[in-house]
Amino acid sequence: MEGLPELEIPEHPRLVENITWFARALRKAGLPIGPGRVIEAVRAVEAAGFTSRADFYHALQACFVNRPEQRAVFAQVFRLYWRDPRYMEHMMSLMLPSVRGAQEERAAKAGEKRAAEALLDGVEREAPEIAEGEEELIEIDARATASAEERLKTLDFEQMSTAEVAEAKRVIARIALPVRPLVSRRTRADARGRLADWRATMRAALRRGGELHDFSTRNRRQRWPDLVALCDISGSMSQYSRIVLHFLHAAANAKGAGWARVHGFTFGTRLTNITRHLATRDVDAALSAAGAEAQDWEGGTRIGDCLHAFNRDWSRRVLSRGAVVLLITDGLDRGDPDRLAREVERLALSARRLIWVNPLLRWDGFAPRAAGIAAMLPHVTSFRAGHNIASLEALAQALGREDGGGEKARLMRLLQG
Repeated sequence: MEGLPELEIPEHPRLVENITWFARALRKAGLPIGPGRVIEAVRAVEAAGFTSRADFYHALQACFVNRPEQRAVFAQVFRLYWRDPRYMEHMMSLMLPSVRGAQEERAAKAGEKRAAEALLDGVEREAPEIAEGEEELIEIDARATASAEERLKTLDFEQMSTAEVAEAKRVIARIALPVRPLVSRRTRADARGRLADWRATMRAALRRGGELHDFSTRNRRQRWPDLVALCDISGSMSQYSRIVLHFLHAAANAKGAGWARVHGFTFGTRLTNITRHLATRDVDAALSAAGAEAQDWEGGTRIGDCLHAFNRDWSRRVLSRGAVVLLITDGLDRGDPDRLAREVERLALSARRLIWVNPLLRWDGFAPRAAGIAAMLPHVTSFRAGHNIASLEALAQALGREDGGGEKARLMRLLQG
């Protein structure tokens, strides 16, 4: 697009038509775009001109994108629609898994699969023709493969399509978060209790003229702990964080789940309390409000500073009842590792259990070599992956165990070795 002469939009209805179809592709990819946005986009391009690709891109982005998490999808659809042929070939290879080998194998980036589905919606995909005399070779018999839901459970959140993300959210909403009650030092009257209540026993004997008929007993009280989640929403964690927030919303609104309260915080370059939004029954409204309040989506990461803000301003308020803390982050921090280690240690000492959920644990060859990860790992109770539905189900089971059932011991041996 660079080097093109100045164009007047009214004289080029073809461009108006392309912008309209581009908006339709964005809508199919999940962006809420109506006719009003299309009219605004046409007027914006008319005002900004059409001589610079960057100006054209940002003019359309200003009209069609109103939330940070929509930027990745917009960028992929823009690159596909406004014609990068090699990129389109890659998208076709993603949508046509039966024709592999001609395209370089690589995992889809954030938004790529959704963009491909939006642009290829309605396109008939024909099976490759078989030459005369050749027999069809079946490399993989799909009849013996796992069900669609089992496949979905092992699919990385970053590589999910729009429909797969929607289905994943429905599956996640059904995941139960079991929790063991905490035994208090306080007691209550209980006919089946194991602790003798001599005061009540003597009082009952006085009412009967001093005769001792039976013993009164007591038992220890039980109460449910709180769940506190600190969720990293920086650029490398944004897609995983959105799914995990659905997971937390389901926990906050589950009836009879056992948790006394569920507190949620997001952090990137600053700390944001989204607890009141998680209490909203409608998940879309809840996460939309949380996203509007957290202004640092897909930005940088300052884990040490944000944990310092939590320890200073919120720790005594939400961790005083023996809360279990979920720390959802990849641990990639450019700050001072010593400061990060101090803040994580303080957080761990204030919590009953500190469970670190890290999507990077999905890699078989993962090792805690990054400075931030090495600084945090010694202080957590458990270390778990959080990149797909299966890992979230395993996390739910780990919450019901005192040791967390994590990977910490193995990784600590790697760290020491």
